Amino acid sequence: MTSVAPAPAPMAAPGSDHPTPERILAAFTAHERTAALLAGIELELFTAIGEGATTAGALAKRTGAAERGVRILADYLVVDGLLTKLGGNYGLAPDSAAFLDRRSPTYLGSISRFLGNPGFIRRFERLAEAVRRGGSVEENHMVVPEQPLWVEFARGMATMQAPVAGLVAEAVGRAERVLDLAAGHGLFGIAVARANPGATVVAQDWEEVLAVARENAELAGVAGRFRLLPGSAFEVKFGEGLDLVLVPNFLHHFDPATCVALLRRIHDALAPGGRAAIVEFVPDASRVSPPVPAAFSLKMLVTTPAGDAYTYAELERMCREAGFTATEHRPLGPAPQSLVIARR
Repeated sequence: MTSVAPAPAPMAAPGSDHPTPERILAAFTAHERTAALLAGIELELFTAIGEGATTAGALAKRTGAAERGVRILADYLVVDGLLTKLGGNYGLAPDSAAFLDRRSPTYLGSISRFLGNPGFIRRFERLAEAVRRGGSVEENHMVVPEQPLWVEFARGMATMQAPVAGLVAEAVGRAERVLDLAAGHGLFGIAVARANPGATVVAQDWEEVLAVARENAELAGVAGRFRLLPGSAFEVKFGEGLDLVLVPNFLHHFDPATCVALLRRIHDALAPGGRAAIVEFVPDASRVSPPVPAAFSLKMLVTTPAGDAYTYAELERMCREAGFTATEHRPLGPAPQSLVIARR
């Protein structure tokens, strides 16, 4: 008896009323896109093309890679929309020219140090286990004391966060006594210091991370008004009478009760009328929109025991329980984060 293979499922056009496996297949092969982008950054392929090495042969010579390997990688990046190709010559797509050519002032290739770090990526390989547990299955998760990956975060993510820090400094306005909590690269406190010539900023984080913040403060010319406070945000003394406490991208690592306890410490360190400036990925009440803040919860599921992306209602409730009298929600323009200002 001759067996007959089942007919393949019809490949309907995306956007039609008929189901299509295209989105599913794209998800199964998404790791290839990540790997190709990381390889292009590591080989400085985008910068080489921007400098005029536009053929496979020229790129091989410029990068020190095999011509066959460069050709296949570059062709894949053309298919993915990051490069263009005319005849045998490659070019940079607009996004790549702006963000992947090292000569660009908006270069973002350095974020691969964190988002492309194997220690970060491998955590997603155990996603099903994390779903079953309801939190990270890694003993060395992202909120253990002095997690080394935070140094890579501070060095790699600064360029992406610099515009956000500028928007926050503009929104909070005048401040003199400032604490930058979990400062990382320090750019939020640095932006406030640059906008307020009379401000002094205390940057709190783990000691090795603060070394990066100190370097950035020196480069920004504010090192004389920038003090370091090494240690845990849950244990070090914040002082009192502060005008402003910056809490950039930190609360999402913890459960609500832990956030309230931290916010209460912040509240008590502020002068009357002082403010906490909380930067977060804030989804709407449906928790599935906007896309970037809504999807951020998945990162917290695999990297933290109990973190989440909180809605504004949840953040407002935490602030109220911590003693704050009023909160305000401000989207940060084109950035996917929002600013929540809580006033004592």
